[in-house]
Amino acid sequence: MLIEIKLKELTNGAKEAKVIRVHKKTGEEVAAGEILFDLEANKAAIPLKSECSGRICSIAVEVPGTVSFGDVLAVIEGDGTGQNTGQKTAGNFDYFGSLLKPQEQQLTCDIAILGGGPGGYVAAIQAAQLGARVVLVEKDAVGGTCLNRGCIPTKAMVRSAEVFNHLKKAEEFGCHAENVNIDLKKVIERKDGIVNQLVQGIHYLLNKHNIRLVSGLGELVDQETISVKSRMEKTIIKAKSIIIATGSQPAELPVDGAEIDNIVDSEQILRLKHLPERMVVVGGGVIGMEFAFIFANFGAQVSVIEYCNDCLAMLDQDICEEITRKAKEKGIKIYTDAKVNEFVKSENDQCIVSIIQKDKSKYLLADKVLMCVGRKPSMDGIDAEKLGLELNESQRGIKVNAQMQTNIPNVYAIGDVTGKIMLAHVASHQGMVAAKNIMGQDCEMDYTVVPSAIFTDPEIAVVGLTKKEAEKMGTKIEVGKFPFAANGKALTLGEGQGFVKIISEKTTGKVLGGAIIGSHATDLIAEITTAVKNKLTTTQIAENIYAHPTTSEVIHEAALILEGGAIHFVE
Repeated sequence: MLIEIKLKELTNGAKEAKVIRVHKKTGEEVAAGEILFDLEANKAAIPLKSECSGRICSIAVEVPGTVSFGDVLAVIEGDGTGQNTGQKTAGNFDYFGSLLKPQEQQLTCDIAILGGGPGGYVAAIQAAQLGARVVLVEKDAVGGTCLNRGCIPTKAMVRSAEVFNHLKKAEEFGCHAENVNIDLKKVIERKDGIVNQLVQGIHYLLNKHNIRLVSGLGELVDQETISVKSRMEKTIIKAKSIIIATGSQPAELPVDGAEIDNIVDSEQILRLKHLPERMVVVGGGVIGMEFAFIFANFGAQVSVIEYCNDCLAMLDQDICEEITRKAKEKGIKIYTDAKVNEFVKSENDQCIVSIIQKDKSKYLLADKVLMCVGRKPSMDGIDAEKLGLELNESQRGIKVNAQMQTNIPNVYAIGDVTGKIMLAHVASHQGMVAAKNIMGQDCEMDYTVVPSAIFTDPEIAVVGLTKKEAEKMGTKIEVGKFPFAANGKALTLGEGQGFVKIISEKTTGKVLGGAIIGSHATDLIAEITTAVKNKLTTTQIAENIYAHPTTSEVIHEAALILEGGAIHFVE
């Protein structure tokens, strides 16, 4: 049976695609699901896979070349077995696929990376730029949790919530908007579209750097071998060096009733199609508070249960007080010093959340309960004991040195699986450090200057030492604090809440840290990060000329406070 392999889909509205790579030659055998061609359309990579198993009779394209929707790229002689695609054969007969016994292939490379998240794919690109032959293994979609179920999806929802909130306040800006409402299904569709575009962008980058992507669940067999199983094939990868980048997964709270279907985690909530009227968030950390503000801005009645004295308890008290005040303004009810006792399904399919707060029992009703009690390293495919891989002190992650090297010299680990700072940008930087060291460049990871971004409303961002950390260390400090309410740009935006503060060493004026709560805080923190990293002083910041009117002027004014006094604010 002759089967035509056609271009049946293009992304981003493209009408044609460039042929970047042809993986097979005429006469070679191919398995169903195996990549035949790498295409590119509007800077998005399109891996075109075979939809059946058999022998390639002809290939109708060349590199470089251009193909259009519906073009035949190859003809395969086979029995029609493989995936069920509904595609026509060359003889115009329909065929239906069936499962095949996985076929085995072997690959060799300089560096094999287990996990294609923000640590893994960045490490792959960095290594390829340095001349390494790289194979990247990913069991799901490239980009990992951050791109597919974390950072990017939530920020898309944050933006939808912001737009909805602006529409509700349109009259404050001299505008009129009637019958404003939220369509959660379209919010999710927009989020999915952004994620898909960025995933395709990573495929494009991997192709451009000649990085081989192997899809499937990878297992670290020994210090030089990764075995990858997918539905259609098994791949054995032999590598001189290996980087483990398997990420993390949501932690669970051992509470009675936690298995009922009203309870979702931070990944499942991104697939909701209907807005819950009442939501309870268990955990007042970064993820929990971000979702609390998202759904409160959408119009849901939100309650947050937090075990500590404050939500976002790792921050300075003034930041905690400000974000708590804003949460209450939006109708978010916060229960601190509280713990969940039990979840119970009600007769009308809602969830009763039993909590204990300061020795008093309370009961909350919710349509959905969001469980946000942290994340734990994912060790899928890694038998640490069998491999002799040393774990960290908590036994919840892989132990690494400053070069991201494990106790096995040619095996490195990066990202959340190390149990260090679980942030995407930390994983990416760790990936670059690991790749450089493998390729002979002496490089160490520095965790002293890592910015954190929290997408509440308003945003929060911090870097370096907090005030309470500096005081605990006995460091003599000064704090320059300037409110957004005194910034012209912030007032024109209608976002005058919050403040910026710079923490400096009293004797030298060196910037030790900073915190921002207010408009575009997550963007502004980069300047304070640069100051801390390069040991700049408040005098150097004060001597800069800042464009007017911009929100960045709040940083200038905070530095001026430490240099004798702000121009536009008097305490």
